[in-house]
Amino acid sequence: MPPYNAPPTAFDPATMPLLRSVGSNQVGMREYNERVVLQAIRTHGSLPKAEVARLTKLSTQTASVIINRLLDEQLVVKRDAVRGKVGQPSQPIALNPEGAFSIGIQIGRRALDVVLLDFTGTLRWQSSTPYASPEVEQVFAAIDARLREVDDFLGPELAPRLTGIGLAAPLTLGTWHGLESLLPQEAEAWRRVNVRVRLQAMTPLRVDFAKDTIAACVAELVAGRGRKLKSYLYVFVDTLVGGGLVIDGEPHSGQFGNAGAIGSMPLGLAGTDERGVAPQLLGAASLVRLEEMHAQAGLELLAFGDERLLSGPWEAVTRQWIEEAANAITFGVTGAACLLDLDGVIVDGAVSRALLERLIAAMQEQMTRYSWQGTERPLVMAGTIGMTAKVIGAAYLPLHANFAPAHGLFLKAARR
Repeated sequence: MPPYNAPPTAFDPATMPLLRSVGSNQVGMREYNERVVLQAIRTHGSLPKAEVARLTKLSTQTASVIINRLLDEQLVVKRDAVRGKVGQPSQPIALNPEGAFSIGIQIGRRALDVVLLDFTGTLRWQSSTPYASPEVEQVFAAIDARLREVDDFLGPELAPRLTGIGLAAPLTLGTWHGLESLLPQEAEAWRRVNVRVRLQAMTPLRVDFAKDTIAACVAELVAGRGRKLKSYLYVFVDTLVGGGLVIDGEPHSGQFGNAGAIGSMPLGLAGTDERGVAPQLLGAASLVRLEEMHAQAGLELLAFGDERLLSGPWEAVTRQWIEEAANAITFGVTGAACLLDLDGVIVDGAVSRALLERLIAAMQEQMTRYSWQGTERPLVMAGTIGMTAKVIGAAYLPLHANFAPAHGLFLKAARR
């Protein structure tokens, strides 16, 4: 199952069912079944061969052959035999942490973040490069430097096991200047560059791209509370608030990649502001608005994750923002819940856990002020990944592109 020379591609959730774990005993399904076995072990932890066969519905012989092949490829390892039970001691099979690695890169509005995940999803290396305003050439020069640092960190023995790079960024980088301090010429430079193509030209590794909030949604789906929900709206509160959508256990990006873009939702009827258009949710619920409110109050500007935002002279202003943001997000969530019949809403962000808890509590209070007649009120819960969700989600993209079961692979194999 060679993952290293796969062609570059954009992230397509329709071809990546992340949690599928049933195999096939038909001939021609080798790669699909290998991925099914790996997914079962990733989801359930170390398992004996017989349990792998049961979970994947493969024959015992097929499961054994696949596991032996994965052992040869060093993607899985044998754990110590479990003794003390009736019959022969069983020897669990687990993912080999050093079987594969992936790099995640997030081009953010305030910083460039880069991480390295091993095959089990454990964070092995990370770097953050802050900037006042993103400039195209400086950002890509920093990316090049970070990639060299990752290569040095892995060394000649492990570097060949890099399986790809996941890149997360907003879809419309060139529109930042309307809400940020981005200069017009910088905004125009971002509009002219295709970030995935630019990065792919810098590396022989496969590059997978996802909108930053979709990447964060993937991280929550793979490693957080999203694993237990079938359909949910994901909200990420950042410099500009955004979101993602999961339907039937799979991230759904939509035709233009904007599904779950809660920040773009209107907060009222058209014609309600001075321009004659409805204001958008991101104007009230984004962290850039919190920063603006603190500046207007003459307060020192703190990092969004700083605990002091909830104390001292900042507390009153932060509390006001929480109420405004909770009101705006709840308005959007209510409409989404009526349209999509959601199991839940997961809210996370680039903020401290204490601020996030305050925001969710305010949202839950706001939701009691809406009539839910004719629909079901979704449960609102905190995400588990936190500030690094976007870059962690980016790093998961190549792991799943190369190793997760893909329905398209199954159909392709069946037609051979």
